Amino acid sequence: PTLSHINIGTGKEITIHNLAEIIKEIVGFKGSIVFDTKKPDGILRKLIDASLLERLGWLHSVDLKKGLIETYKWYVKSLEK
Repeated sequence: PTLSHINIGTGKEITIHNLAEIIKEIVGFKGSIVFDTKKPDGILRKLIDASLLERLGWLHSVDLKKGLIETYKWYVKSLEK
């Protein structure tokens, strides 16, 4: 079969709350993160199945936090140009 798009992930699950806290730390946000629990939205689990990538011989070498840090550094540097 022809593959046009493949989701890339580590196969490790993280909650949206934990992801928001990591991003908050990385960007230096000092405010509060507030979730409106009266309006749940989206799927309950946010987990990318990496088994297709693994079968193709790919394995992640950067964890999520380090990848977010590097992406944020790249973004800030791109704004300086």
